[in-house]
Amino acid sequence: MIGICDYGFYVPRYRISTEEIARHWGKNPEQILNSLGIVEKAIGGADEDSLTMAYESAVMALCDSDIDRKQIGAVFVGSETHPYAVNPTATILGEYLDIGNDYLAYDTQFACKAATGAIISALAHVKAGFSQYVLVSGTDKATGQPGDALEYSAGSAAVTCIIGSKNVLLEYIDSTSFSSDTPDFWRRSGISHPSHAGRFTGEPAYFHHIFGAVNSLLKKTRLKPKDFTRIIFHMPNGVFPVKAALRLGFTEAQVKESLVVKQLGNSYSASALMGLCAVLEISQPGERILLASYGSGAGSDAFAFKVTKHILQKRKLLSKLLERKENISYDTYRKFL
Repeated sequence: MIGICDYGFYVPRYRISTEEIARHWGKNPEQILNSLGIVEKAIGGADEDSLTMAYESAVMALCDSDIDRKQIGAVFVGSETHPYAVNPTATILGEYLDIGNDYLAYDTQFACKAATGAIISALAHVKAGFSQYVLVSGTDKATGQPGDALEYSAGSAAVTCIIGSKNVLLEYIDSTSFSSDTPDFWRRSGISHPSHAGRFTGEPAYFHHIFGAVNSLLKKTRLKPKDFTRIIFHMPNGVFPVKAALRLGFTEAQVKESLVVKQLGNSYSASALMGLCAVLEISQPGERILLASYGSGAGSDAFAFKVTKHILQKRKLLSKLLERKENISYDTYRKFL
């Protein structure tokens, strides 16, 4: 049995509401709220970046674990906001965590699915016997061009998963990936803010790839939508995941517990994994969970997991962390970026 042995998450305490951003630009906040389904988003502070947030989530994953840090044979960090263009985030994180020097380290980048691609690599690494444990962090301090639609949704958060074969709390059943060259979103080297082709964002990008990965997974595993207790889809907003679930034959009840995007915004590489953390707060042994990420450019990774009895000793309360927040103005928000 291989899968996720432990996990941790981090959400900055700062929040800015959709209404505050809309007010600054003279927009109708109710109209934007209805179109995006996002009430507020989490914002990393002036002294926070994707590395510091990854560290906080990794410490949570390891602090109450019996995992020997020296047995972590690889550290992968998935992000599209790495602090350095040339200098790995993974080695700095490994140094901060004091896991020694005998480990493989690299960063991954594939927009919002950078971390789930790294999880597939980690699962293969453990299955092949190269490492006893692999640490994977999905982390982003996401931004949008001032006045752009992305400014209402791009948020900050981090999730770390420890992949291994001992005391697994989420057993890996199978996974599939679906990819194509679909330029819905990009950021050129040296440019501060991303660009996007709005006409590609929905059908040819998000929905096409989520549907491709999930349908392939269902066919491969011979499982049906009703065989999963809960599902998590990447959350660019609060509307797309529900539409995708219904069109794939799932119910709104299966997806609703994962929709933390309403309170956090789209934390990019951490987005789908934040939904998984929310679901693990209430999941019970024996339940099946489906997770599907999406990354612009474009691709989706879909996973089938089974919850084991070890979740009862490893359950962590994302809902409690979300209560720790401080609302900020638009001017303060811009200073933090």
